[in-house]
Amino acid sequence: MADDQEIEERIRAATIGTPKVLNGPIFLSAYDPEWPMMYAKLERRIRNALGSSLFVIEHVGSTSVTGLPAKPIIDIVLAVADSNHESSYVPPMESEGFKLTAREPDWFAHRFFKSLAPDANIHVFTQGCEEIGRMILFRDWLRTNAEDRLRYEQTKKALAARTWKYVQNYADAKTEIVHEILDRAGAWAAGRDAG
Repeated sequence: MADDQEIEERIRAATIGTPKVLNGPIFLSAYDPEWPMMYAKLERRIRNALGSSLFVIEHVGSTSVTGLPAKPIIDIVLAVADSNHESSYVPPMESEGFKLTAREPDWFAHRFFKSLAPDANIHVFTQGCEEIGRMILFRDWLRTNAEDRLRYEQTKKALAARTWKYVQNYADAKTEIVHEILDRAGAWAAGRDAG
């Protein structure tokens, strides 16, 4: 397990510019039926920016699961041919108002964009990256399994009430429950695919 200094260094290394300090709890909103429509508008903008260089785009995270409380920020995952080749997608994304704010070359060559209107987190990976499948599987499982959806909601609420220096610290704290749920979701998907 990484200590606080290692976590701080990882966040600073990934962030383009200065990391935004929270030093407080995480605000979770009740589920908002407007979230899918907000996603649809963002998807149109991203498709407009990237055109045929966009391989995958999906609404993921808690705002994509009906009834689940969430930070009121739309999470989107997308795949491009090669996320390391920033010149092929960063300029068109920025021309649509999305700002590249983080780069994690050692974690699936992940890139991270922000949108402020509406508020969104956009995760970019290379086409075929296994993390995309995990994010979609997690979403699909929570959409169909009420027990794990409740378990995840309760864990999120308990963690959100704590004080966090960075939002990323809160996200990292959810890793254990996410892995537990993904294990069950993986077994479900394997059974579904075998049938």
